[in-house]
Amino acid sequence: MMKSETWNVALDALLANKVKAALTMLGVTIGTACIVLVVTVSVMSKNYVIAQIEAVGTDLVYAYFPGSHISRSVADEISLEDLAAARVLPHVIEAAGVHDIGNTSIVVNGEEKSVTLVGVTEGFQKIRNLLIVEGRFFDDLDMRSSAKACLITQDLAKEFKQDMVGQVIRVGDLRFIVIGVFRERVATFGQSEITQESVLVPFSLLKYYQGIDYLRTLYAQADSHENVSLVTAELTVMLQSHHREGVAYTVQNLAGILEAAHQIALALSAMLLLVSCIVLIISGVGIMNIMLVTVTERTREIGLRKAVGANRREILFQFLLEAVMISGLGAVLGILIAVSIKLVAELLIPTEYNVHIPISLASIVVALFVSCSTGLLFGYLPANRASRLQPTEALHHE
Repeated sequence: MMKSETWNVALDALLANKVKAALTMLGVTIGTACIVLVVTVSVMSKNYVIAQIEAVGTDLVYAYFPGSHISRSVADEISLEDLAAARVLPHVIEAAGVHDIGNTSIVVNGEEKSVTLVGVTEGFQKIRNLLIVEGRFFDDLDMRSSAKACLITQDLAKEFKQDMVGQVIRVGDLRFIVIGVFRERVATFGQSEITQESVLVPFSLLKYYQGIDYLRTLYAQADSHENVSLVTAELTVMLQSHHREGVAYTVQNLAGILEAAHQIALALSAMLLLVSCIVLIISGVGIMNIMLVTVTERTREIGLRKAVGANRREILFQFLLEAVMISGLGAVLGILIAVSIKLVAELLIPTEYNVHIPISLASIVVALFVSCSTGLLFGYLPANRASRLQPTEALHHE
């Protein structure tokens, strides 16, 4: 029998048993869709988590003095000289310092509000990835002249329900002009010096306001991911060399968190892929069972085909072809369903969130390959059984 005829016979056999073939195909369809969707969700989750961490600053190294208020002295605090020294470290491209004061009240048009006053140095906007919603950030002149200017958070600006740029706010005996409204690129939910009610002022003003001339936190940005650990070590050595022996400073970075996110995403993907593969294996068992029943039902047909000249290899090829057709078509339907779910989800998500759901081409190829391989593997036993039937015995089968 010619190969084209084998294809036609296999296709006719599937069309003659549409319901049986469709039910067998259903498991493969679900398993394939699961593989594509699992990889898609995994990639999307990993990208989101990594983007959040990177937006805060994966190349960021931060240092602070954790000493208690009883044992600490001003000489142990991180100074502006430490900041200047950090800026000239070999692999540091930007450095900034910050000191925050909580439980401070501001007054705007007679309305009082409790805020956190945050003194910042040059480079703070770049270091912390702050987005200026309205107005501008401090320029060099503001910093050098200790200008009585400030920026407020977007959340704080919304509470006053008016355009805050250009407004005058009072903090104690000082009056500040609001020159900008900002927000964090990625919200830290008050886990950093930035809170929902933060007011940024030039650091030099804090000395005039409360006599503060030291930094609560020192930030340094490395020039590459590879040099983050090196900058962390250099910053530690630099701080210890500038202060008295025995004083310990906490110097950390976000590289460990980023690596942990990668590992968690990888483990989650592996677990979900394992579940999807189990679904496909169960589907493969279903294909094998259906094909074994089919061989029994079509014993006389097999005997007749052998009697008119079909050899063992052609019978084997026909039944393997039927199994691969079921798994292959099921895989294609599963992929189409997964892609359709992705397209529908993107349409339902509001455009302002700017969410893109990535479909991995590799996941489609792997899902198609695994599904067809499952059909081929589990279809071999019934196909081999059919090919070994003797024509005389098969023709006498009832």
